Amino acid sequence: MEQARVIAVSVGPARDEEWAGRMKRTAIDKRQAEGRVKVGELGLTGDEQADLVNHGGPEQAVYVYAREDLDFWAGQIGRELRNGAFGENLTTTGLDVTGARIGERWRIGSVLGELTGPRLPCGVFRTWMDERGWAKRFAAEARTGVYLRVLETGDIGAGDSVERVHRPDDAPTVAESVRACYGDTGQLRRILALPTHGPKWDRRAAKLLKHA
Repeated sequence: MEQARVIAVSVGPARDEEWAGRMKRTAIDKRQAEGRVKVGELGLTGDEQADLVNHGGPEQAVYVYAREDLDFWAGQIGRELRNGAFGENLTTTGLDVTGARIGERWRIGSVLGELTGPRLPCGVFRTWMDERGWAKRFAAEARTGVYLRVLETGDIGAGDSVERVHRPDDAPTVAESVRACYGDTGQLRRILALPTHGPKWDRRAAKLLKHA
């Protein structure tokens, strides 16, 4: 089995774009950084988020996506997808991101990260991809990638190994957490039972469990 490792580290500033939803501003266009990149509690040096209500913050400090899943989507839409094409900070290989569990901890370079939740497709992502029905297709496949909370700051570079140092076996996988976001209250309650779940899950639960 191929060793899990980072093959690209990507960052990008927020830019004004007419097509980028109501804010007309986006930072989805990430490009590969050279050398090692410092990672703090709010993310990578040189990286920005435009919509701070829905993106960024400690629970979404680093976005990770698997090269294998980019290749899957490239086959589905019939065009190549470069590393960073989905706005991810870290593109990995040899790592089952979709099957990873919420609350897992990964050592990447000198950084320790904890998985907090899936990436949910937004209107800006849909327009960026310019594919019919993209948001629904992306969510339905549950190959969404995952966000990390930074527990130990440090630096990351292409070629760094990804080592799983903790795996909560009773926690939902990334794919199951996608279903929790879209109304699976059983999976949502499993996440709420995790001592590491963050306030974004509490806010989502307040909406989804109100009439459950």
